[in-house]
Parts: sequence; structure tokens; C-alpha cells
Amino acid sequence: MEFNPDDVDDKKICELKEIGVNRISIGIQSFHNKDLVFMNRSHNAKQAVSAVEIVSRNGIDNITIDLIYGLPGQTNEMWEKNISELSKLNISHFSAYALTVEPNTHLEHLIRENKIPIIEDQLAEEHFKILQKKAEEMGYVQYEISNFCKDSMFSKHNSSYWKKKWYLGIGPSAHSFNESERQWNMANNSKYITNIKNKKSFFETECLNEKEKYNEYVLTSLRTIWGVEAEYLNSNFNEKINRHFQESCQKWILNKKMLKENEIFKLTKEGMLFADAISSDLFFL
Repeated sequence: MEFNPDDVDDKKICELKEIGVNRISIGIQSFHNKDLVFMNRSHNAKQAVSAVEIVSRNGIDNITIDLIYGLPGQTNEMWEKNISELSKLNISHFSAYALTVEPNTHLEHLIRENKIPIIEDQLAEEHFKILQKKAEEMGYVQYEISNFCKDSMFSKHNSSYWKKKWYLGIGPSAHSFNESERQWNMANNSKYITNIKNKKSFFETECLNEKEKYNEYVLTSLRTIWGVEAEYLNSNFNEKINRHFQESCQKWILNKKMLKENEIFKLTKEGMLFADAISSDLFFL
């Protein structure tokens, strides 16, 4: 179950535990009020800490939180303190994402109007390196570019996506996947309900061809510690695609952005900074 910090209270968590909820995800984003004001969040730093404490004292210790870095005005020291707070709160899993500016958003508008500074890639890069160093020192495993855990507490939900497991999405906008087809439900609530009642189609389907399956496999697998398996490529894709992958990897291995271990290809820590560029280069077009 996912929560915003200001929505967490003892009664809710107690009731959820009673019906079987055993993992809580909290969208904290930052433990600094300055950051939270910038992101227009409805909670403050005190509520962020309190939310974790409430969940924990009600018997749910499988807690994951989200953090965001690369914010304008977010110093290296502030970011380090955000990470250090995880240890104080005994968090077993967390996700950390760089701030991105999506088109046609309020954030993009503010930047375009020069009301806030441009988001700097260099700042995000510095924060990412701090994140990797601090997390490792604190005993967290970076099992996916943006996800960290202790004691093998990998997210079963997200790991299913990265490992190409089948999943079924129920409800408006939900997505489903069965390895060869992708399906997404219509987003409009009323149309979704009406179409189901009238036994009409409420989703669209896309059949993936061999190139698309390969590209998706590379994109998702390369982000994780499990990497891209040569055996899987050989078993599922033609010789031309396999040759393209092997040849395309060589320059990234030579410049230490990728490594090959027991026929498994992975990104190095440095390579994780260039994950999108590397994946794009490995795509079969």
C-alpha cells in the first residue's frame, strides 16, 4: 500500500495490518522542508519522519520510501543528510530518483519563465555518486539503478517488471503484460466502467515483435544487478540480434561502463550514469 506522509495515522495502519497488508511505501521525497516546499508537497519534514515511526510502531517493518535528488538549491550536504536519515529510521528499502522536467508541466513552465533555475545535470550526477557511496557504506545493495535494499529485501512488485514476469493490471489506466503482448486499459473512469457493463472493449493491445522484445529485455535487465544473460539472448533471439549485442557491448566494456561476468553483461557503477545512452546504443533498430 502506498501513502503520502500526511495521510498516515495509527488507525489506518492498524486496520491495514489486520487485513494482511505487510508492506508500506511512503512518498517522502525529502526530509528537508525547503525541498518539500519547492516540490509543492503537502507534508513537512516532521510528518515525513512521523509517518515512518507510525507504520513501524504498528507492526509493519517492511517499509520503503521514495527520495528525489538533483533539486535546485539542494546541496550535497542536504542530500547526504537525507540518505543518513534512512539509517536512523531503520529503513530496509528505498528508491531514489533524479528530478526530471516533463513536458507541459508546472515545473517546465516555471523554468521557462525563469522563476526557478534550470535543472543541472551536473548536480544530479554529483548526487547520484554520493547516493551510491553512502548507500554502500550503510549496507544497502543497489539492485537496480534507482532501488536499494538491505538483507535481500528486493521489491517483489518492481522486480517482476525487470525480470519479464507476467502481470495483470486491473482498473483504469492499468497495464498488463504476458511477454508477447502489452495491454493497457482506457484511462477515463466512466468510459472504463460503461464499456465493461456493456461488454465492450475497455483496453488496447500491442503485439511485440522480436526486435521490440529484445529492446525491452536489454532496457530493463541492464538496469539491474542480474544483467543481460547471453544464454537468454541465444535462446530467444536470432543470430543477427545476438551478434549486434555482442559487438555493441565491446566499446562500453573497454571504457569500463559495462562488464561481463560468467556470460552476464552488467553496468558498472560509472556505467549506471549512462544507462539510457548505453541501452539505446544496444537497441536493434
